Amino acid sequence: MQATNIFTVSQLNQRAKQLLEVSFANVRVEGEISNLSRPSSGHWYFTLKDSGAQVRCAMFRSRTALLKFMPKEGDKVELRAKVSLYENRGDYQLIVDAMKPAGEGALLLAFQQLKDRLAMAGLFDEQYKQPLPSVRRVGIITSPTGAAIHDMLTVFRRRCPAIEIDIYPTPVQGRDATAHIVAAIERANRDNNVDVLIIGRGGGSLEDLWCFNEEAVAWAIHQSRLPIVSAVGHEVDFTIADFVADARAPTPSAAAELLSPDQGQQLRQIQLIRQRLNRAMQRQLQQQQQRLLRIQQRLRAPGRLLQSRAQHLDQLEIRLQRAQQQNLQQRHHRLQKLQQALVHQHPQRLLRERQQQVALLEKQFTRLIQQRLNQRQQQLATQAHLLNSLSPLNVLGRGYSITQQADGRVVQQTADVSVGTRIHSRLHSGWLESDVVAVHTDNAATQTDSVKKTRTRKAPRKKTSED
Repeated sequence: MQATNIFTVSQLNQRAKQLLEVSFANVRVEGEISNLSRPSSGHWYFTLKDSGAQVRCAMFRSRTALLKFMPKEGDKVELRAKVSLYENRGDYQLIVDAMKPAGEGALLLAFQQLKDRLAMAGLFDEQYKQPLPSVRRVGIITSPTGAAIHDMLTVFRRRCPAIEIDIYPTPVQGRDATAHIVAAIERANRDNNVDVLIIGRGGGSLEDLWCFNEEAVAWAIHQSRLPIVSAVGHEVDFTIADFVADARAPTPSAAAELLSPDQGQQLRQIQLIRQRLNRAMQRQLQQQQQRLLRIQQRLRAPGRLLQSRAQHLDQLEIRLQRAQQQNLQQRHHRLQKLQQALVHQHPQRLLRERQQQVALLEKQFTRLIQQRLNQRQQQLATQAHLLNSLSPLNVLGRGYSITQQADGRVVQQTADVSVGTRIHSRLHSGWLESDVVAVHTDNAATQTDSVKKTRTRKAPRKKTSED
């Protein structure tokens, strides 16, 4: 063998990698996923196996982001990949470009997974459905150039021209459609100018309608204060938005019909026209999608060296994670032992005894306070009774009265008043106002009249503090 035919290991692996990538640039492989690993870089590494063999696979972040479902251990999948070689270890592997569940479309699986998750969260419950109000103004969230808006406006104009229409233009297909639909719902709720919202578009494939199956759109519909009618696709098409909305219309035209008076014959004619247009659009979209797929298959992705480095970095990260996990387990075992030792020395028993003593002292203290309070109440009652017996009001109750001058001074002797003085007599109930017509001492009268006359008049009772 000549020296020129001797390869280094690196050269041999590089040559083998080139041959594999050229010879198997686009293959489809079906098998079962095992040893699935998802490091923080976003790349996925797993083994694809069947009953007789297995092969290592790598799917880089730029491709995993395009998947509509989340694969797991044991899933049977169909891959579109190219055969390559990981030069650092000489491992034969598949670089995966696309993945879908074997025997079922990826979008259908993703649809069912999201539907189950939102159903468990309660977004489909009837208790959250709002009744549709009487409509004077309708907001429509859809594409301003699509057939759906044309159909709905036609139905509204024909059936009830008095209904006002607010259009919130938004794309209803593609990656950006989800964010635009959510923003339109939030804007309509902020404006609060319409009675009800219609969210819809014409028919299409499951992929075309996918923005109405996004979780963000579902939560925006659920949180809307305005009632929402979902009108997406054909009658046979169901989206997540249909299940969350307050009402579902099988078509956009049916949504307009639902919110306006009924004229069946003209509506059926419009539906037939719309269905033919949708089928034509669907055929055109499918043709364009097939053309785009063929172009994508002919393209060769750059950056193979970068992917190889990224794969090596991911392997190192996986090893580091395993080492960290082992260290955490050891520290966890040590913590458990320390906790057990602490339990044995816990002062719980002594604490319970002290708590019982405190409770007993509390009862004794409460009883003593109650006894002292009862004694003080009895003393207060006795003093109040004694005070009441000495009250002047009790004397008045026995037929006596208190005489006062006009300035409030009490009349104690005849010298305190003279003839003509105005006096007030306080009785047990009420008082009298009098004028003095005669004054007598203990020896003789000061007036010549032998008859004492007093002009009196009953005065209205004044409410005093004694009353």
